Amino acid sequence: MKETLQLTSVRMAQQFMESYRNHELYSTWHYENGCLLKALEELYTYTGEQKYFDYIRELMDHFVQEDGSIRSYTIEEYNLDQINQGKSLFLLHEKTGEEKYRKAAGLLMTQLKGQPHTSEGGFWHKKIYPFQMWLDGLYMATPYLTQYGAVTGEEKWFDKAALQLLLVEQCTRDPRSGLLYHAWDESKEQRWSSGETGCSPHVWSRAMGWYVMAVVDTLDYLPVDHPQRGQIVGIFERVANALVHVQDQQTGLWPHLLDQPGRERNYLEASGTSMFVYALAKGVRKGYLSGKFKAVAEKGYQGLVQYLLQTDREGVLSLTQCNGGAGLGGSPYRDGSYEYYVTESIRINDPKSVAPFILAGVEIELYKSN
Repeated sequence: MKETLQLTSVRMAQQFMESYRNHELYSTWHYENGCLLKALEELYTYTGEQKYFDYIRELMDHFVQEDGSIRSYTIEEYNLDQINQGKSLFLLHEKTGEEKYRKAAGLLMTQLKGQPHTSEGGFWHKKIYPFQMWLDGLYMATPYLTQYGAVTGEEKWFDKAALQLLLVEQCTRDPRSGLLYHAWDESKEQRWSSGETGCSPHVWSRAMGWYVMAVVDTLDYLPVDHPQRGQIVGIFERVANALVHVQDQQTGLWPHLLDQPGRERNYLEASGTSMFVYALAKGVRKGYLSGKFKAVAEKGYQGLVQYLLQTDREGVLSLTQCNGGAGLGGSPYRDGSYEYYVTESIRINDPKSVAPFILAGVEIELYKSN
C-alpha cells in the first residue's frame, strides 16, 4: 500500500503544489484553499516532510498580516465558508509561535461568536441565506470550533460544535433512508424547501461528504467525556450504514445524487466518494465506527483509483468526474431540482475533489500500517 500512496496522494499533492500558484483561487481567502491546506497538513503529519509545512505557510502568509488581520476576508459577510482556510492557523502558531496566527484565529472566532443562527442555535450558512443550515457549513466551521476550544481551553465551544452536528442531522435526515438532505430552511420560505420539513429536495453526495468529514474531524478535539460525544459517534455509525446502501456495488463509487441511484445523467462522482472514503477509513482507525466499514472504504478507494484516476504520457494525474459545484437559492436561483444538480459543471482535478482524494489515500495508508 505504501507504493499506492506514493503513486496517488503524494504525487497528486506534489502536482497540485506546483500548479496551484497559478490557480484563480490562490490569491483569494477561500474555503477551497482550506481544503487543499488540510490535505497538505495531513501529509506533513504523516510524512514529516518540511515541504508541506512550507507550502502551507507560504500560502497563508499571502493573507495573514502582522496585526492578525486577513487580507480579502470580511467578518460582516458572516459566511461559514470563510472559516475553513483558517484551520491551518493552529498548526502555524504551534510550530512558529508567531502571534499573528493566534490573532487571526481569534478574528475568525469573532465571526462565529456573532454568526446569525436559527431559533435553536444552528448557524446560518451565510448572512445572505437567512435561517438556512447547509451540510457544507458543518465542515467549514465545526472542526474549527472544537480545535479552538481545545487550544484555548474555552470549553463552551465544544457544546456549540456538538449542537451544530446534532441539530443539522435531526433537521435534514430522511427517516426512510437515513440519508441527509443538502440543506434545511427553518423559515420554509425558500422555493427549494419542502413546506412540510423545510428540507431541500435531494441528497447531494458532496454535502453528505462535508457532514461526515465534519463529524470525524470534530471528534479529534471533542473531549472523550463530553456529554454528547457518544450521541455524535452513534449518529456517525447510523449515517455510515445509510451510505453503504447507496454505494455502487460494481465500482465502489457513490453517485452524485445519493437518493437517485441509476437515474439517467446521475454519474459516479469523485468528491463525495473521496470524502466518504476518508471519513469511513478514519472513523474505523480511530475506533468511532465498526470494523465492517473498513472494507467499504477500501472498495471506494480502489474504485477511485481504478475508474476515476487517469495518467497521461507525462505522468500527470487527472481525477475525473468532479462536480464543479452546487448550491441553493441565490441569483440566478438554484431550485435544488434533479435537473439543476445534473446540469452543473463536471470538472477534472477540481481542488475540492483533489483535496479529499489526497486525504483518503493518507487514511487508507494510516489504518493499514497500524
